Amino acid sequence: MRWLLVFLAAFLIFNGLQGWLRKVGLGRLPGDLHFRWRGREVWLPFASSLLLSLIAGFIGWVL
Repeated sequence: MRWLLVFLAAFLIFNGLQGWLRKVGLGRLPGDLHFRWRGREVWLPFASSLLLSLIAGFIGWVL
């Protein structure tokens, strides 16, 4: 359950910061989805969320 909440929080953060994160290079990984649906752009960064979660988990484990 905790991982689901972390994953949902990561989606919300990615959608809010999507312009800046694309300049950094996140959001263009093979598992990230971007499409138009009913006149809106939908961005689902599955691979980027997983990558950042792994990095955050590693940092938490080290500290």
